Amino acid sequence: MAISEESRHHLYQRLEEVLGVDDAATLMEHLPPVGWADVATKRDLDALAAAMKRDTDDVRREIRELATATNMAMANLGLKLNARLERELRLMSWRFVTALIAASGIVVAGIKL
Repeated sequence: MAISEESRHHLYQRLEEVLGVDDAATLMEHLPPVGWADVATKRDLDALAAAMKRDTDDVRREIRELATATNMAMANLGLKLNARLERELRLMSWRFVTALIAASGIVVAGIKL
């Protein structure tokens, strides 16, 4: 049986007749504003707590997995950047040595002239 506002009001009026205005109001304040089927029980709260714990644990696990994957990706990127930097420095060094030898040759040729 669904409890409607009309049935609650009728109950309140009947309680006023039997108990008086103050006691009827006090009793009505202790009743849930909806049907008892809509009131959460301790079992409902325990089930909700368990579900929230599972969800929280899942989120924590996913965050740890993402952190691990991110750390691995960053480490790989660091290795690639180091290899590229080493290669570029080696090329720059060879270019500098080649330019230095060419400049030295020009200076020596200029001195001999």
